[in-house]
Amino acid sequence: MSFKGKMLVFTAPSGAGKTTIVRHLLSEYEALDFSISATTRARRDYERHGRDYYFMSPEEFRYRAENDEFLEWEEVYEDQFYGTLKSEVDRLWSMGKHIVFDIDVRGATNIKRLYGDDCLAVFVKPPSVEVLIKRLRDRKTESDASFAKRVKRVKREMQYEHDFDKILVNDLLEVTLKEAEYLVEGFLNIKNE
Repeated sequence: MSFKGKMLVFTAPSGAGKTTIVRHLLSEYEALDFSISATTRARRDYERHGRDYYFMSPEEFRYRAENDEFLEWEEVYEDQFYGTLKSEVDRLWSMGKHIVFDIDVRGATNIKRLYGDDCLAVFVKPPSVEVLIKRLRDRKTESDASFAKRVKRVKREMQYEHDFDKILVNDLLEVTLKEAEYLVEGFLNIKNE
């Protein structure tokens, strides 16, 4: 019988720190590996296909969605799709790994619904919306129009925090990382290697 691991889903509005938390957990636990999402958004200079995302055209994404190749997917903004390929889950489980997701709120709720108790869904919350907006502004990665869309989305996503198994408030990063470690160890019944 093939390995069927568990899933840890981290979600948050942009800028709340979920990617930092996920990277930390991946560096601490050999039993975990990262689910690489597919997207149609433009690749940033520092990103690599197959490491950060599977970058594809909107046409390819739609084709794969129509052929039921995604576990979950969403059109986040017009012609900007994100999703989890079923083949990605198969790839990671074939390696004997538990899967860590860094995805949006809707994708997280869909995966939790599909996998139930085999999935721990964690909402990473900033100390306040104002702090989150400042973090986004300080990134300086977006145009004014893109920034405005993201802030609107952030405010909407914050309303879903109580739909998740756990809420991590990311105020002091060191404390948040330790709390995330406790969640992982408790859910998977493992210790930091």
